[in-house]
Order: sequence, then C-alpha cells, then structure tokens
Amino acid sequence: MSIVAIGCNHRSTPLAKLERMTIASDDMSKALSGLGEADHLSEVVVISTCNRIEVYAFAERFHGGYQDVREFLARHAGLAPEEVADHLYAHHDAEAVRHLFSVAAGLDSAVVGEHEILGQVRDSWEMARTEGTIGSMLGGLFRHAVETGKRARTETSIARGIASVSQAAVALADDRTGGISGRTVLVIGAGEMAEGTVKSLAKAGAAEVMVANRTWERAVSLAAACDGRAVPLDQLSEALLRVDVLVTTTGAQDLILEAADINSLADQRDERGLVIVDVAVPRDVDPAARQIPGVTLLDMDDIGAFIDKGLEGRNNEVESVRAIVDAEVDRYQAMVSAREVAPLISDLRLSAEHVRTAELDRFSAKLAALGPAEREAVEALTKGIVNKLLHEPTVRLKGAAGRARGERLAESLRDLFDL
Repeated sequence: MSIVAIGCNHRSTPLAKLERMTIASDDMSKALSGLGEADHLSEVVVISTCNRIEVYAFAERFHGGYQDVREFLARHAGLAPEEVADHLYAHHDAEAVRHLFSVAAGLDSAVVGEHEILGQVRDSWEMARTEGTIGSMLGGLFRHAVETGKRARTETSIARGIASVSQAAVALADDRTGGISGRTVLVIGAGEMAEGTVKSLAKAGAAEVMVANRTWERAVSLAAACDGRAVPLDQLSEALLRVDVLVTTTGAQDLILEAADINSLADQRDERGLVIVDVAVPRDVDPAARQIPGVTLLDMDDIGAFIDKGLEGRNNEVESVRAIVDAEVDRYQAMVSAREVAPLISDLRLSAEHVRTAELDRFSAKLAALGPAEREAVEALTKGIVNKLLHEPTVRLKGAAGRARGERLAESLRDLFDL
C-alpha cells in the first residue's frame, strides 16, 4: 500500500484546462464517493482550489491508483485521459507526504506563504471525514500537515505582506488603477476568497465596497463587515455602471458575465475605465472582455505574474519553511514506522513467550516437586532471561524506525523468527 498524491496546479496546467478539472464544493461529495469506489483506492481526500486540484489516496498499487485518478479527472473535465496525463504530477510515499506538507505550509501556492491554503487543506480533510472516505492513514497524515502549516507560519515570516490570492488581487487592482483609495469596488461572491478581498479593500481605502451574491443573506453579512452595501444580482448591471473595479470570486461552473454584457455597458460609463480582476477558477468573466475598449481584465495568470515580481524578498523565509517541512516529514515517517514496528515487536515477544511456556510445560514433571516459592522463582527467572534477550533487539528496532536500516532490521526479524 502507498500514499499517493496526484494532481495539477497553476504551474503544471494552463488555466483553461485547470478550471475544467477543478471540483466545485457542491460536487465534492459525489467526487469523493466516486473516487472511494475506485478499484485501487481505499482512502481519499481531494483538495480543489483556484490554484490546484489534487487527489490524496491510500492506494493498493501506485500505477493502479494513478490510472483511477487520471480517468476520474478526465471524466470530470470532459477531456481525453491523455490530455489530462500531460499535465498531472504524481508523488508517492515520502514524496507525497513532502508535497502535502509543502502545500499546507504555503510553498506550492501562487502566493508563496498564503494563509488561505491551510484552511482549505483542513476543510478538505473535514469533508473526507464527513463523507467517510478517510481512515487512520490519511487522517494522521492530514492532521500532521495542518500542524506543519501552522508551524511554518508561527516560526517564520512567510505569511507576512501579500499572503493570499485575495490580497494579491487587490494589490494588482491598486497597481492598475493608480490606487484603490477613493474608488468604488464591486465584489461578486461571498465565500472565503470574497471575505479576504473585502478586508484587503477596506485596508486599501476603497471609498465604497458593494457585494453581490446568489445568497442574499451572505451578501448582506459580508457587506456589513466592511460598512459596504449588498447588491441584488438582478441589479448587477446598474452597479457595474458605477464601479471602478470589479472583483469576481464565485464558485460558479459557468460564466457569470459574458463579454456582450460588459460591452453593452461601455457607452453608458462615459468612457471611464473598468478594471476587472477575476480570481475564480473556473473563470467568472468571458476572456473576450479583454478586447473591449476601456476594460482591463486580469485573471489568475496575471496575478501569478504580478506576485513573481515581488517574490525575491521571501527567499530566505522559503528556505526556513523548507527546513521545517523536511523536519516534519522525517518526524512523520518516524511516527508511522514506529506504529508499524509495534505489531512486529509484539509478535516477537509473543513468539518468545510461547517458547518459554512450552519449555516449562515440557519440564513440568521434573518441576512438580517444587514448592510455590520455587515455582515463582523459576517463572521469574525464565521471564527475565527472555526479556533481557529481547531488550536490545527491541530498542534497536525502535531506534531505527523510519530509516532504511529499520526496514532491514524488521525484515531480518521476520525471516529469522518466522513472524
């Protein structure tokens, strides 16, 4: 059995294909159920964000597990399996652990050190628990991943500055408009990404923030948090006539704004420019809107390029976080190996105990004349001999757990004692 991590992200896959493979929250239950029924997967967790779609599984065979995940993603995206395979990366065992810990620590994000991913890893773990697709192996792995992510943010400065996609989106809009301060902004969506965007807009000094969402109560709640105003979706066109910046963050599977919709408003905006930042995956805004005069449309590719320019200052922190990830991978491997050798040690001691009691039974006639005190002394003597003989092998096996030497010692014990 192997832990496998199979998926694609903003670096391995063009946005047009990545958005087809991501799984909406409303579809996650069905996705987990489908993967859980695959031939070679026994435990499954799925992380699906605007930057990645990854399947973590406990697989009977790596290649069989890879094929199950590839075919699932292909079906979900409506692509041929080979089209999906061209963009997939795959890790197993220690490297799968390292990849997950790096993701949780923010090293694999579009915004290095982003804090949103840690919550997304935790939510994915909770969703798998709710759906019953996670067991002790992946449960322990994800618990350790969340601990690693917390440690990275506590012990280093990796999460300071721009540390989320929503912060980067507002910073990019600030750059393209010449300053958010005094601007009117409309945010569509009311999820975690929208919350982060609204907070960043307030810090940037936006004059007015409007929030539109399909759930009116969520729009009202989020708007109130920034002293903004909720806008019904059927009044979206009127709101777009007033705003300088539009940020879209929904989880919709289809476009919510066609190029024609935006173009029809252009004449009514008195030639004022409109900056649109689309951080949704799949995209909320028709890419053809880039061709409309006066409209600047920015998406996740633009955010990634913007972030890369300011990455140099975090290089030292990245190395510190990598050291934390390496240490936590070693600690996790040692813990898993220690759990794995515990049954072996128990079997070894049980085998020795069977030999001891069998020998006492064989000499029972010769020991029959002994009194209770002498019998107790023989019992203690034989137990002591067994314990002393097994003490050093037990200590060395536990001490080597998690390393190649531990595997060799464990295999030798199994062969020598027929365990």
